[in-house]
Amino acid sequence: MSTELRIGARSVGTVHAYAKELKALRLYIERPPNYRLDWLPFLVAYCFPVIKVTGDWLNGNSDRMWQGYLVFGVFAAAHVLLVLFTHWSVDVKCAVAFRVCNDVHRATHCKVTPADFTGRKEVVPLQRRAGERGDPELSFEFRKQRFCYDAQQAAFHKLKYPTQETFETYRRSSGLGSEARVVAALERWGANRFEVPLPQFADLLKEQLMAPFFVFQVFCVGLWCLDDYWYYSLFTLGMLVMFECTVVGQRLRNLRELRALSTPKQAVQVYRHGKWDRLPGDALLPGDLISLGRPAGGAGAGERVVPADALLLAGTCIVEEAVLTGESTPQWKNPIGASADARASDEGLDIAEVEPGQRLSIKRHKNQVLFSGTRILQHTGDRGARVRTPDGGCLAVVLRTGFETAQGQLMRTILYSTERVTANNLEVGLFICFLLIFAVAAAAYVGYYGLLDPERSRFKLLLNCTMIVTSVIPPELPMELTIAVNASLVALARKAVFCTEPFRIPLAGKVAVCCFDKTGTLTSDNMGAGSGEGGMPPLVEVRAAGRDAQRVLAACQALIQVDGELVGDPLERAAFQATGWTQSGGAVVSPRAGAQGRETVTVLHRFHFSSALKRMAALVRVESDAGAVAQHWALVKGAPEMVRGFLRRPPDDYDATHRAFAAQGGRVIALAYKRFDSAAGAAELRELPRAALEADLEHGGFAVFQCPLKPESEPALAELAASSHQLVMITGDAPLTACHAAAHVHIVDRPVLILMHRGPAVRGRGEEAAVEPDSRFEWVSPDERTRVPFSPDRGAALALAAEWDLCVAGDGLAHLQQAGLARAFIPLVQVFARVSPDQKETILRALRHAGWVTLMCGDGTNDVGALKTAHVGVALLAPREPGAGGPNLNPNPATGRKPGGAGAGPGSGGAGAGSAGRGALGGRGSGDASVSGSGQLVATAGTRRGGAPGRGAAAEDPAVGPAGASAAPGKGGAGTRMLESMRRQGRPVDARMQRMAAWMDGMEQQTDGGEVQMVKPGDASMASPFTAKRASVMPCTDIIRQGRSTLVTTVQMFKILGLTCLSTAYALSVMYLQGVKLGDLQATLMGMASAALFFVISHAKPLSRLSPQRPHPNIFSLYVFASILGQFTVHLAFLATTYQGALAAMPPEDAQAPDTDFAPNLVNTVCFLVQFLVMLVTFAVNYQGHPFNAALRENRAMVSTLKYGGIGFVVLVLDLVPGANSAMSLVAIPRPLARQMLGAAAVDLALTWAWEHALRAAFPAPRPPAKGYQAFPRELAALERDAKQAAGRLKAE
Repeated sequence: MSTELRIGARSVGTVHAYAKELKALRLYIERPPNYRLDWLPFLVAYCFPVIKVTGDWLNGNSDRMWQGYLVFGVFAAAHVLLVLFTHWSVDVKCAVAFRVCNDVHRATHCKVTPADFTGRKEVVPLQRRAGERGDPELSFEFRKQRFCYDAQQAAFHKLKYPTQETFETYRRSSGLGSEARVVAALERWGANRFEVPLPQFADLLKEQLMAPFFVFQVFCVGLWCLDDYWYYSLFTLGMLVMFECTVVGQRLRNLRELRALSTPKQAVQVYRHGKWDRLPGDALLPGDLISLGRPAGGAGAGERVVPADALLLAGTCIVEEAVLTGESTPQWKNPIGASADARASDEGLDIAEVEPGQRLSIKRHKNQVLFSGTRILQHTGDRGARVRTPDGGCLAVVLRTGFETAQGQLMRTILYSTERVTANNLEVGLFICFLLIFAVAAAAYVGYYGLLDPERSRFKLLLNCTMIVTSVIPPELPMELTIAVNASLVALARKAVFCTEPFRIPLAGKVAVCCFDKTGTLTSDNMGAGSGEGGMPPLVEVRAAGRDAQRVLAACQALIQVDGELVGDPLERAAFQATGWTQSGGAVVSPRAGAQGRETVTVLHRFHFSSALKRMAALVRVESDAGAVAQHWALVKGAPEMVRGFLRRPPDDYDATHRAFAAQGGRVIALAYKRFDSAAGAAELRELPRAALEADLEHGGFAVFQCPLKPESEPALAELAASSHQLVMITGDAPLTACHAAAHVHIVDRPVLILMHRGPAVRGRGEEAAVEPDSRFEWVSPDERTRVPFSPDRGAALALAAEWDLCVAGDGLAHLQQAGLARAFIPLVQVFARVSPDQKETILRALRHAGWVTLMCGDGTNDVGALKTAHVGVALLAPREPGAGGPNLNPNPATGRKPGGAGAGPGSGGAGAGSAGRGALGGRGSGDASVSGSGQLVATAGTRRGGAPGRGAAAEDPAVGPAGASAAPGKGGAGTRMLESMRRQGRPVDARMQRMAAWMDGMEQQTDGGEVQMVKPGDASMASPFTAKRASVMPCTDIIRQGRSTLVTTVQMFKILGLTCLSTAYALSVMYLQGVKLGDLQATLMGMASAALFFVISHAKPLSRLSPQRPHPNIFSLYVFASILGQFTVHLAFLATTYQGALAAMPPEDAQAPDTDFAPNLVNTVCFLVQFLVMLVTFAVNYQGHPFNAALRENRAMVSTLKYGGIGFVVLVLDLVPGANSAMSLVAIPRPLARQMLGAAAVDLALTWAWEHALRAAFPAPRPPAKGYQAFPRELAALERDAKQAAGRLKAE
């Protein structure tokens, strides 16, 4: 995928880029140091104040020298700011230190703007080196990727690796045959290493301390020091530095862990210079021929980790890709084969069907690619390979190395793709600008009246006005926002949900549409027996079925043995075990059955499952011990509608039968076969194209499997539906099966119409189909009693959606795409069935285009595109059971896909040949089977007794520990260890000691869990930003619940900060006019109380159930601004009333002259206490508990802080504790004024509480529609109006 990026038609210095990682490029020439804009202009500017001061000194005008000092200070401040901005802003750095350049050959640097949500811009140097042909090559390196300039296209593109050559080119590959080629390859692509730099602590700390907010905080601290707030300044500075040091320490730990993941590459056999040689893995280069295989010795003999991405040329491999996908599901890798591979086929090797002139696509041909970092579990070498390996390993050619491998890309994602969670965004900036309006007004008021006093120090006046303005930007803002998001990360990690992109957590609180895959996500991978209902044909045991049907189930499969274990798709295992056949080497053997004898079936050629073809086929040789001559058979199984087109004579009840089973939720696979003439030889048959192999088949029956819903699916989706979410199913299963499952999980709750192709489905081979007329499609009910012709009119579709739940099959969606109707129709549909992986992406894009925030939950590799496209992608990974090995985890040897239809498997219920299971670890399975007179079969896979875990599964899983947190068995906290030590010493343990131990354990858990650990490869899937180590969809509710909690916490933080800063600005202004200020101890205590309350609300716990009410999605809403302005008005009246009362009651002799040192008086005391109470009231009123977080009364830390703060306010106002006021630098308040303050405080609390809750009731957040059609009320009203008018005209006629 390439993206051409332009700024305007052709901006100055802009160069095109063809890379999805880049958004824009701009060329620059570096200025000489003396001509930088942060040096030469200021050098000239400094001369003017220096000359002015010198002249005043020489002329004896010392009283005017301050003007020169002032100008010099202004220039110096501007100079410092400009230098700092070159660190903060890449654009400013480019303007100061570089000049825009139009000529790419003269440019020295390039400004790179990465894709959205992938980090910040950077300026990188352009590198020039000699190319392969000696001509100069221009390139730059950005985030471990190299981009080269193409003079013909006048654009930069990613460094090309040999990943898109023809298969014939790879087959003829002979490695790097000369030292010159090796040197050139090393110069071009570099060594095969993951070089993760580990900076020094001081360097990282310097980077943190140079951040804009921290510099601003240090500036504020300096202002406070100038105003003699030493304790408060040191407390704030120490708190900020400690926080930044903690962040740096965590970053260093993450980098060390990431470096540890890049283990030393194992030595491998490499074919260079015409001979095999053993080289270290980091010496591999693209184009090398290598030998890969598991060390001899069987299980426990060691393992082989693939050192680079490589294309398999000969032999087969079974690998575990957990480091990439997070799953321990073995994958079967097949070679690309060659025309002379007859000997390999004779040995049972699986040769992929590829054309010599076809070009490699790693996405499409991933089953022929071995990815770096994956583990080889088993291999079978090819003795007939063109280049024989010396150790019997598989022959492969290296495609990519270093950070360009799949593992390197995942590491780069972890390093760079996650934006740091900060307050530096547009919404925060605009909110601060809104607050600045009030602060500037207060500062102007103070400045105006201060200038009228000739005795007032102008420096102190400027200092006071500056402090008022800066008070609206709280120093703890970035820290508090970071803590809020990090608290959510920790809470999710405790539930075994890992997030690689934290900025998406608040997005989860805005989700409107939840999309789900079906098989393996909503339904279990453990197959169960089904039975016919409603007049369907009876089912019989598989072993009682005919030998032809058994042969298809037993031999047309992709099961493998790893360390003696039969692994593969659970559906295929169930079917195979139900037949009673056994595997012996590369063949399957039937049980002895009377006169038929025992059959031995050997696979000669296998055509793996394809998403486009929805079927699997195999050419086999059948030998019988009854003395019959060996025969050759073609065996096919797949989706009934696809297999039907290959049958010689389909039964009359073919469609009715498989639809009847699918309508009851059965997953139906059609079985077909044919026998070749005995005269045809194996070599001749191998050369047959697939079309000839699959032509004129005989119908062998239907295999029917029941795939029950997971226990948590219905409760989870019921909760989502009840909490204002639209539910959508996107699956590869058959439409009838999908609608049956959707009806049980609240996705479908009305009669259904399915957009289907009229008559039998058109047989295709994946090529681009021509646009069919609309008349070829119709809306059909599952019982086929209702049929509505398809109309491309949007109004007609909206009218249908208002009456029916809609289901669109893959062929119908393809027609909508071809007709340009997809974006208009997709938002109206509840179920998408039999869709391909690309169509899943199309659906998500259309839903996003409709303006909805989307969530996609899936479990298979078919869902990768959709998971990436959704705002919130959730990949479900079945957790590894304690002691479970890789081969036991329901592998998918053939395709890496789960059981499903298009893109998942060829069965009518999505039951596919060679599809992957994504379930929990199941038993070996017994095989019951049934077949009817018409040939229907049902097979049962073994299921684990007790079923899937319920909602509390994570807490009960010994591998996960309490609440999903990782815990080592038998290891307790500090309190538990203390009690164990006391018991060993024979000391008594009373209830008080047990409570203390529990408190110590809780504190240790809070401390350990307070750090956001880096998500490692293997913990998270590369498919999506969220990875849940659970085999159910319940984590989706956890993610949305935590997202809503984070969103609510963020909005209420801004409200609280806004109100606190506005009241502080007013209090400072009135005190400064009276020459009064807060004491150092008073300011310190206010800061400590505020930090403690912010910390408490940032750790608010979400409720266990989602609410139908939704949080407000952003700060800029009528509710937020009305709340802030209304509460500030009440607080302002409270402040003004008590301030006027203090002025009237204060003795004249206590009045302070401006610019004097701090001395407590009545105005200071009242203003401090009122500010303190306003802060408490603001936190109490704006804390939002139900229906998102725990209620205020349930937040014990918050209640205790507010309670004791309120008691302290009353004690200080009434002076109840002797010495308390003097310790706080306060004076006694006269009783009348004290009673007035307490009454005003009560009124302030009551009015603000009533105003806030009235606004919450009056301005609830908008709710998305439960059904897609409800999002278009105007169109519905127009349709209703047109219908009434039409009815009126008919009545008039």
